[in-house]
Amino acid sequence: MKMRAVILFLSLCLSISTCANHAAENCADTWTPRALPQSFPSGTGVNIHFTDPQPGEIKMIADAGFRWVRMDFIWQVTEKQHGVYDFAAYDRLMSALEQHQIKALFILDYGNPLYTEDKSVRTAAARQAFARWALAAAKHFAGRGIIWEIFNEPNNEMFWPPKPDVDEFVALALAVDLAFRAEVPNEKVIGPATGVDFPFLEGCFKAGLLSYWSAVSIHPYRQDDPETAAAHYCRLRKLIQLYAKREVPIISGEWGYSAAWRGMSEDAQAELLARELLTNAANGIPISIWYDWRDDGADASEPEHRFGIVRHEYRANSNYPFEPKPAYFAAKTVNGFRDGFNFEKRVSVRSSEDFVLLFSRGGAQRIAAWTTASRAHTVNILLPNGTYIINNLSGAKVREVSSNSNGVPVELSTSPIFITAKN
Repeated sequence: MKMRAVILFLSLCLSISTCANHAAENCADTWTPRALPQSFPSGTGVNIHFTDPQPGEIKMIADAGFRWVRMDFIWQVTEKQHGVYDFAAYDRLMSALEQHQIKALFILDYGNPLYTEDKSVRTAAARQAFARWALAAAKHFAGRGIIWEIFNEPNNEMFWPPKPDVDEFVALALAVDLAFRAEVPNEKVIGPATGVDFPFLEGCFKAGLLSYWSAVSIHPYRQDDPETAAAHYCRLRKLIQLYAKREVPIISGEWGYSAAWRGMSEDAQAELLARELLTNAANGIPISIWYDWRDDGADASEPEHRFGIVRHEYRANSNYPFEPKPAYFAAKTVNGFRDGFNFEKRVSVRSSEDFVLLFSRGGAQRIAAWTTASRAHTVNILLPNGTYIINNLSGAKVREVSSNSNGVPVELSTSPIFITAKN
């Protein structure tokens, strides 16, 4: 979860067969509704880097419509003496989250100098110690809806030095999985929290980890359009089907765009956040975690400091304790638009670059629409006769339109619009 900008390009090249295949993969089974296991939760969330929120901070996360946070559950912080576990910091965080009906995705991660030389967990003794610690944490918080994720990016040498080894990771995951299965079978475990690294993922699946995991978590980072992730989800789903005897969901456990990347801006970041969340919703991804909640620093030119949807500095006695960026309001708009509505279909319009997504709840319908084309243009969207309200990415009303036999004419740009029936 750290040094994202430094390792992103390398991760992208390693996580797909070749960089050229990144946008070229083709899979027909995309942008279609998917029935997901009813036992698996859903919602959007943000990555955080704290256990003690500032006053008003969790409320601000909840007010944007987020229902999850993803946070490192750090071994060396919670076991400083052999076999002595201190989860007090996470008790405080859970208390703050539960006041606002937010759930936790905790990452069981990294080494512990009591047992390991660095961040990786490579020996049998260290694996057993890690599993004992993970099981103690799961028992401590049992029944509170936590999702436990085994490690963070073990396919990356920054997090699994000196060199990633899928067999080493599998041995660790199996130690944790077997302990959970035996003693806390109702707790949800997921993994492996990698990029879209198909060889590493298949190594996990071949070893039987899908028998224990409630979901497969990946980090679909990219510096191009978020819609390109649809083909990777499709390919991964087919790979899962080769090894699993049941439906195993895919979650987007960490993915964001830095406003300091070349060619980016805060407005572009907001557009990409919305398109990322909508792409995931339309491709059967039940949980989408945006990286990052707040900026990691104040340097406007440092990409690692500009993944957040709010600024870094805390502001006491403010309605917004952290100043929102455009992406904050975009998230609030998308989450409000999707609340209780399920993806139904992608409507065919002008070209493959145009995305018109229909969501429904009972007899009610809503449309989210945008284009990846560089130039804005108008399309007609067929809707039942009536009056519709068009809202922009910030949630502001743009105009009202009436539908007739020719449909509703709307202008598509790279910034999504949201069309709802007027009551």
